[in-house]
Amino acid sequence: MRPYKPMWEVKQQADPGVLDLYIYGYVEDETYVDDGWLGHWVESENSANHLRQVLSEHPNVTQINVHINSRGGSVVEGTAIYNLLKRHAAHKTAYIDCWACSIASVIAMACDEVVMPRNTLMFLHEMSMVAAGTSAQLRKAADDLEIMNATGRSAYLLKAGDKLTEERLIEIEAAETWLTAQECVELGLADRVEDYDSDMTPAQEYFKRANQNLELMLQTHQQLSAQLRQLTNQATPAEPTPAADPVPNPQPEPGPEPTPPAEPPQPQQNTILNLFSKI
Repeated sequence: MRPYKPMWEVKQQADPGVLDLYIYGYVEDETYVDDGWLGHWVESENSANHLRQVLSEHPNVTQINVHINSRGGSVVEGTAIYNLLKRHAAHKTAYIDCWACSIASVIAMACDEVVMPRNTLMFLHEMSMVAAGTSAQLRKAADDLEIMNATGRSAYLLKAGDKLTEERLIEIEAAETWLTAQECVELGLADRVEDYDSDMTPAQEYFKRANQNLELMLQTHQQLSAQLRQLTNQATPAEPTPAADPVPNPQPEPGPEPTPPAEPPQPQQNTILNLFSKI
């Protein structure tokens, strides 16, 4: 079984009053651990419940450093994380180590100070959802989503103060905007730009693991495709070898009419093989 490598890391510094949180990867309540042919679900270390447990284990911290490198995830989990951090009595500093996208940028807004090295980014966009049902139900889903978007904007507006209006924020989200560190400071979403480039090694490690998962899935499908081809070759009858044309006899012997040869059996089509023919 391939060991699970967490994306969330907690470090207690030598100073017992300082706690470092590293939020890397998707914000979600559960994560799927792929260990080959079989996998299983475990509670995500990027979940609100995990953060609640961590904070309960360190009740006396006065400084929390939240390092973020995430492409976003669950609005439900991210909003709960935001509120857990927001009401904590410690002073909180968010460090954007690479990028804070979608709900991950909302988590950063819970901190008293947001620090962004000059080569880091935030990504803001409207919430999205999947809906199915009647026309009335779909219209209601759209109306509900408008309410959720309006509620979600409150975290940005509270952090930005008078530097950002709701009308401008609506335009930014509708355009699905990438914001540089300097732009975030100008909009009030960050407090300062560090005059150095962030160490992207953790981000590289994250994508390295993501690529390894993708390669493992591809290898699995290729092995399955090869086994299906082998089974199909064993089950499909071989094509009959056509007989050579007989030499004509100028004086044929009289006899009964020859029985026409039966048509050779047609090879059976294998639907499963066709599904994997392009792997």
